Amino acid sequence: MSNSSTRDSLTIAGKAYHSRLIVGTGKYKDFAETQAAVEASGAEIITVAIRRMNIGQDPKQPSLLDVLPMSKYTLLPNTAGCYTADEAVRTLRLARELLDGHKLVKLEVLGDPHTLFPNMPETLKAAETLVKEGFDVMVYCADDPIQAKMLEDIGCCAVMPLASLIGSGMGILNPWNLRLIIDQAKVPVLVDAGVGTASDAAIALELGCDGVLMNSAIAHAQNPVLMAGAMQKAVQAGREAFLAGRMPKKLYSAIPSSPTDGLIGK
Repeated sequence: MSNSSTRDSLTIAGKAYHSRLIVGTGKYKDFAETQAAVEASGAEIITVAIRRMNIGQDPKQPSLLDVLPMSKYTLLPNTAGCYTADEAVRTLRLARELLDGHKLVKLEVLGDPHTLFPNMPETLKAAETLVKEGFDVMVYCADDPIQAKMLEDIGCCAVMPLASLIGSGMGILNPWNLRLIIDQAKVPVLVDAGVGTASDAAIALELGCDGVLMNSAIAHAQNPVLMAGAMQKAVQAGREAFLAGRMPKKLYSAIPSSPTDGLIGK
């Protein structure tokens, strides 16, 4: 990576990270595969579904923190599986207790079990409560510029619009809305949900997203560890392409890639 991109870091809640890829820890066949994929991804922030993953709630069962320790990774507890603001708030209060006052969390309040689309009224309600209680809230939301701005105004430290439905692998279906959100935001914007392969991640970063969060795209790949490495490279390439600035698109205007002046024989 070039010197300029090496200095280009992602800052969330006052902390700088070199990696712009955040990965989930669910859906793998075992903790060994989870650990190998996370390491291959180069991610520094890992998200954990508090209602589904043991991080100390059950001392008799293996803990994810045994293979992915907090001394090495920033843990991002999330509220996957919550359908009301009250459920989400209770879940993150529990996470804070389990993790000795940990403040950085990912809020998601789902609308229905079929699409897993966010319930935005409940999301806004939960975000307001959590910010008032001192949490640093990264929030999964619809790709709606108005509601994304509302979440920022509440005090969320990052907004995370979906690219397409959770687990769908459909990629970025509405780049125009993402650009509207990016252009107005004063906090990091990260694509959350819908990434299927490396090119989707690259496109998100090329659009100007500050990062991308994924789980299914890696965990459901035929070779999760290899896909995790591919995602790391895609995020880096997409960010560097954004910083470099692409050439303008010119409809019906072919321009030779080599100069035509001074050709031999002319």
